[in-house]
Amino acid sequence: MKKLDFKDLIIFENDNYLVINKPPHVASLDERTADKQGVSILRMAKNYLEGAQLCHRLDKETSGVLAIAKNPEAYRHLSIQFEDRVVEKTYHAVVMGQQEFNDVTVYLPIRQTKTGTVVIDREEGKEAETVFQTLEVFKKHTLVACYPHTGRMHQIRVHLQCLKAPIVADLTYGGQHILLSELKRKFNLKQETEEQPLIQRVALHAFALRFIDLDEKELLIEAQYPKDIAALLRQLRGNL
Repeated sequence: MKKLDFKDLIIFENDNYLVINKPPHVASLDERTADKQGVSILRMAKNYLEGAQLCHRLDKETSGVLAIAKNPEAYRHLSIQFEDRVVEKTYHAVVMGQQEFNDVTVYLPIRQTKTGTVVIDREEGKEAETVFQTLEVFKKHTLVACYPHTGRMHQIRVHLQCLKAPIVADLTYGGQHILLSELKRKFNLKQETEEQPLIQRVALHAFALRFIDLDEKELLIEAQYPKDIAALLRQLRGNL
């Protein structure tokens, strides 16, 4: 695997913020189990700029927009916006089944379990709200825009499971892998070769982030799909 260059990840930079397109399979923060050589976005950001602070985080498998403050004032400014729920977050997910979501809102409380997953818990769960909008429908899958109004762990994933539309390759919350042989009728696999899924991780991408800079200007930053999601969508569009 090619060594990551932090500069290549930057999609926006000014005096206050760095915004990157986080690649999949890279942790936002240092992981407890990792050795000190383990790569994390926080470690890379601090090597690039000593005072860098992550303003939020993405799951290790999730790609996309991640905002990093360059100074304490910028960090406080954006942290308050996250707390006040005025930051607009847009995620794109490829989900199982043909789904017609027209501003469908899921308002179900979430509780984290000891195993590191989450469940819906109406008694002890924390408030969680996500809005879903269908973007594109394929033969057996759908591209969905997800707008989380709260920031609970695995919120989008478990809310989509509740809609019977789990994310592709999200085996934890009911999703399944996509195989090319399932899409193409005349697909021939070489003998003694095991077919690999079209995407090897949860098909979730943080597509856009909208927030207010210190000078009160609104910033809207979008992150292109990484190679794996772009390739998955090409196959789905080519086999309708």
